[in-house]
Amino acid sequence: MSSLKTHVLVVGAGPGGYVAAIRAGQLGLKTVLVDVDRLGGTCLIRGCIPSKALIHAAEQFETVRRAAAGNPLGISVATPPVLDMAQTIRWKDEIVDKLSGGVGGLLRRAKVDVVPGWASFSDARTCVVQGEGEPVTITAEHVILATGSTPVQLTNLPFGGDVISSTEALDLAQLPKRLAVVGAGYIGLELGLAFTKLGCDVTVIEAKDRILPQYDAALSRPVAKALTRAGIALHLNTVAQGYAHGALVLRDKDGAITSAAADKVLITIGRRPCTEGFGLERMAVNLAGPFIKVDDRCATSMRGVWAIGDVVGEPMLAHKASAQGEMVAEVIAGKRRRFEPAAIPAVCFTDPEIVTVGLQPDAVGEGAQVATFPLSASGRALSMESDGDEGFIRVVAGGDHRILGFAAVGRNVSELSGEMTALIEMGAVLEDVGALIHAHPTLSEGIGEASLRALGHAIHV
Repeated sequence: MSSLKTHVLVVGAGPGGYVAAIRAGQLGLKTVLVDVDRLGGTCLIRGCIPSKALIHAAEQFETVRRAAAGNPLGISVATPPVLDMAQTIRWKDEIVDKLSGGVGGLLRRAKVDVVPGWASFSDARTCVVQGEGEPVTITAEHVILATGSTPVQLTNLPFGGDVISSTEALDLAQLPKRLAVVGAGYIGLELGLAFTKLGCDVTVIEAKDRILPQYDAALSRPVAKALTRAGIALHLNTVAQGYAHGALVLRDKDGAITSAAADKVLITIGRRPCTEGFGLERMAVNLAGPFIKVDDRCATSMRGVWAIGDVVGEPMLAHKASAQGEMVAEVIAGKRRRFEPAAIPAVCFTDPEIVTVGLQPDAVGEGAQVATFPLSASGRALSMESDGDEGFIRVVAGGDHRILGFAAVGRNVSELSGEMTALIEMGAVLEDVGALIHAHPTLSEGIGEASLRALGHAIHV
């Protein structure tokens, strides 16, 4: 067994881990990165990137399919399109391969040593990595745990066979005729809408009384209407009890039992942190529920052990993990840093999309100002045929006019998240935003218009 000593050991090569390793390498720290999987982690390999690729392919296919029936734009095709799902998956995999290879190149440029394999810790800063070759013992001065999260399964619907997680859903080389999605959160609805556009008959089952319960009703309502327009069967206040012989057994809040035909059952009820199997119990770190407990520098209760990303709690977002990884590397290098963002943007890539940044109306007190700008009054939205999705841009400000939060629902509104976040982080007030000159015609004009409306003198609504 060979041994290796390093200043920084990063466990997990997802968007938190590889960013931490790259930044540590840039700062001149001897750094080792360990992961049993490919570089890029869940987000790049089987999450954010492949799902957005599949969503894009689904949108393209639906566009052509609609053109076969004619449309108001005057575009038509002679025959309906045919989907080669295996080719779609190959295209998606090419994107993943390119990006994963790019991460490898960035790590090499930062002089980070990558050790493939599974790390098992004997104490807080010593582990054995078992890969395809000889085991390697690694001792580090600092350990950064970036082990991520994994899909939650139901006890009565364990993963296997035709019961799948989002991981398997993104690798289906053959399109199922009927797909049941258990869980109407953002993952379930993103994939449910995508598979509907690809030609599946989709049924969505949600235990709560509405879809996207993490968002307020105003934001989720346009998406609910889009599900109806798409022909998706939606069962609210309903739980899935079992699956056999192509039928998913359902029970509603009154106890009535029904069933839904399904060739595949996609479980999307949430994710849990990966804290088992690598010896966390031998590292003497405290937990906060299922998560690793950290302070505002992402330091654990054990000196020299840090944790970032999904494993430390909500929000489970790749960009949060990356920001924490960069910060921890700089703290280890001696810089004074704290993780104290004013806002972390979150996006739901349904159709229409949802973006939220900062505080929302239900989290602010009296005296706050809330105003919306309907995208039906946006020239850019109309030119993209998105006037029918009832979209809007919303601003929330305090009594002092300081911007506290933004939200939007509509086609392509995810691209507004950068400006929204920057305005909150920089402490903008309504007058600042209203005075900005936004390019015309763009959706970003709605950010200014919503702010002007909060001030009582919107121009275009």
